[in-house]
Amino acid sequence: MYNSKLPSIDELPSSRQLLRSTILAAVTAGILLVTTVLPAEYGVDPTGIGRLLGLTEMGEIKVSLAAEAKREAAAPTPRPSPATAMATAETAPPPALIPPSPSMTAQPSTAPVVEPPAPPEVVLAPPGPQPAAAQAPTETATAAMQPAAPARSDEMTITLKPGQGAEIKLEMRKGAKANFSWSSEDGPVNYDTHGDPYNAPKGFYHGYGKGSQVNGDQGVLEAAFDGTHGWFWRNRGSKPVTVTLRTNGDYIAFKRVV
Repeated sequence: MYNSKLPSIDELPSSRQLLRSTILAAVTAGILLVTTVLPAEYGVDPTGIGRLLGLTEMGEIKVSLAAEAKREAAAPTPRPSPATAMATAETAPPPALIPPSPSMTAQPSTAPVVEPPAPPEVVLAPPGPQPAAAQAPTETATAAMQPAAPARSDEMTITLKPGQGAEIKLEMRKGAKANFSWSSEDGPVNYDTHGDPYNAPKGFYHGYGKGSQVNGDQGVLEAAFDGTHGWFWRNRGSKPVTVTLRTNGDYIAFKRVV
């Protein structure tokens, strides 16, 4: 240790050499950040090199999974869907019948039978003009006889790549109802049925039902408030799947939002 020769001033790197090495290292780090780190971690690929290397798709899946995990962590325990509640009500046993008490049993009547009086003689009036009230129905009766407006009906089919999600919403008023049925082909999906009021506060969540690895669902969606209500699907499989949604009922708009 004491016998090692100390380098001379001429052997040490100059300030220009140190500056050049620093600039070269910064440029190399910037290239790696743009071409590798951003596509692989955040799905951002400004140069297109990450997509050629297969890193951009991996980054998009990571971002999608992180958003879904955050959403599931903030979601409360969902209430049972209307379809489940209806099925439970239909399978419930009927109420037990209470036998009538002896006091309620009909007893034979001992009162004398009275003959009904003869009907009065009907005198037919000569034909003449009918009163105005009998000639035409009132406005209220006419409005009641008019058929109700037909319910709206829509259908949409979407294809989900592995790891991809999609969402379709119905714009509805509070208390409005819509019949729905959806099914997936080529594999099951995860789904979350929920609603958002107009101008919903940050972090708001109102669920109608959710499930994992499901091939379809159907029932009646009743809006709990004015706003948008619908379904979010996620393909957790390794190949693309196709989801088809059919709805009909009382709603204002039908659109895909994601």
